[in-house]
Amino acid sequence: MVGKEKLEKMEARRSFRNLWHASLMRTPIDDPTYCCFALWCGPCASYLLRKRALRDDMSRYECCGGYMPCSGKCGESKCPELCLCSEGTMVCFQSLACIFALLAMITGIDEVEDMAQLLDCIADMIACVVCPCMQVSGIP
Repeated sequence: MVGKEKLEKMEARRSFRNLWHASLMRTPIDDPTYCCFALWCGPCASYLLRKRALRDDMSRYECCGGYMPCSGKCGESKCPELCLCSEGTMVCFQSLACIFALLAMITGIDEVEDMAQLLDCIADMIACVVCPCMQVSGIP
């Protein structure tokens, strides 16, 4: 039965159009408001885009889009918003690491550089865990 469901999802995805609303270079010109929003609040933008990919139906959310053995067994059906929010945590750590790296360059303080490297490592570890969830949208 699981194989049939996956096959139906694959068939439905074939009908999706791979069409961008704006090219990467034109995004700041075509949609400056959203571009600024995504720049200053990346985790929020990631959350909203993922939710949009689920067509605003959080009952469709599954860890790793249903493709991993852990999918559906992580308790995501009880609180999909929290699970989806955890996907943006990585962006927070990456942003903090960037800020600390800039501060370290400006101040020259070794401890600030160490903190930047620690935050970068944490962001990388989180990325290894949540990227499969972000890559698979779970849209049937």
